[in-house]
Amino acid sequence: MLTVAVLISGAGSNLRALLEAASAPGFPARVIAVGADREADGFAHAEHFGIPTFLVPFGAFASREEWGAELGAQLAVWNPDLVVLSGMMRLLPADLVAEWEPRIINTHPAYLPEFPGAHGVRDALAAGVDQTGASVIVVDSGVDTGPILAQERIPVLPGDDEDSLHERIKPVERRLLIDVVRRIAEGELDLAATASRTA
Repeated sequence: MLTVAVLISGAGSNLRALLEAASAPGFPARVIAVGADREADGFAHAEHFGIPTFLVPFGAFASREEWGAELGAQLAVWNPDLVVLSGMMRLLPADLVAEWEPRIINTHPAYLPEFPGAHGVRDALAAGVDQTGASVIVVDSGVDTGPILAQERIPVLPGDDEDSLHERIKPVERRLLIDVVRRIAEGELDLAATASRTA
């Protein structure tokens, strides 16, 4: 059984979807802890499913590196097989990424390498493209530059704004994330091999 820790910053909609999937009989992974960099609404989902939570508030530390060291210490308590960033809007320090790579994955609301960064949906609209997408990647030391594990195209419709487009991307992100976690758990997807092929 693959053990998973999930890191969030906000509402945790991807977390909720993963918790629901993991609670189904036969799903080969389980969430063992949920952490956040601030008081997050998504903790309510963890509480609902009886999952322990931990808080490492970014503002309580003098530097990103100190925050990352404490976050790493909290993760080490649980020692998960996989760390999922689920709306964690904070860039992880390089030392923390190096410690866990390639066992940290993240979703992104664009068809990478198109439109990386914090505003992937807005940037796609600004570029005037007729399609964007959703991706699941291995987190590396760059910004949305890690190996791509799964992705899917999503059309940009006439009249789309940032909210409407993002609302259509989110369900695809959730589906891709759940499928990637399942494939990792079942040995169908080898993160180390994927990372070495793209190194």
